[in-house]
Amino acid sequence: MSYEAITAETEGPVLTVTLNRPDKLNAYTAQMGAELADAFHRADADDSVRVIILTGAGRGFCAGADISAGAGSFDTEGGEGAKNFGDPAARGARALGRSFTHAMFDCKKATIAAFNGPAVGVGITLALPTDIKIASTAARFGFVFARRGLTPEAASAWFLPQIVGLSQALRWCLTGNVFGADEALRGGLVSEVVEPEQLLPRAREIAREIAANTAPVSIALTRALLWRFASAQLPFDLLKVDGAIVQALGSRGDVKEGVSAFLEKRPPAFPGRVTADMPPQYPWWGEGDG
Repeated sequence: MSYEAITAETEGPVLTVTLNRPDKLNAYTAQMGAELADAFHRADADDSVRVIILTGAGRGFCAGADISAGAGSFDTEGGEGAKNFGDPAARGARALGRSFTHAMFDCKKATIAAFNGPAVGVGITLALPTDIKIASTAARFGFVFARRGLTPEAASAWFLPQIVGLSQALRWCLTGNVFGADEALRGGLVSEVVEPEQLLPRAREIAREIAANTAPVSIALTRALLWRFASAQLPFDLLKVDGAIVQALGSRGDVKEGVSAFLEKRPPAFPGRVTADMPPQYPWWGEGDG
């Protein structure tokens, strides 16, 4: 599929999705959200893609929502917000936000956000469902919603405390401050900070490590288990799921290959595919839970 607001380029097992409105610092629009959802859905259906890197073109990651319509930029009911967020196919920005958030959250592939520059408002919340987050020293972040009369969106009021803890999430969201990569690292939003020229090489290094050493089915199941049970009050519902999954996987080719490769001191060649070989326990959540 041809995209306008993003690009999607595959190199070996790695798909790099780039927010591609550099003249607008990659400001978010409904079209960008729809294209992100499509790219992640397509990656899920392609067994040759093992890892997805999300980054931005030019000097910004995403400057937030496109507010070129001025004061009415977020008025999707009848105001100027319809210009950027009133896509009728998506039934407005809220429905579209659900679309790309679900696509990224439910993705079966490992995901890496590489923040090359400012990531503010929806520019940071759209990347919260990614698994690994790294930043260049040029990156800046801001959960600025309260300063615009808004509230956090794209389920970020759930994602952000999951990642950084409630206390840190409250501080960033209630002040609306814009902060640098070092504070993001200290607060746990990103796991490492590198110089700008090292950002994409480092992201690709992590991606290649995952692709070369892990089983695709295991990655899909592991990220689902961690994201869906990390906030559970008790471990017992998880015990009902993870035990059954391990038992189901134990007799399969991936486990046999993983053990054999370890004993033979060679790289693994896992046969399992996420499009055909997920265990019967997957998905274990209800249809209305995403």
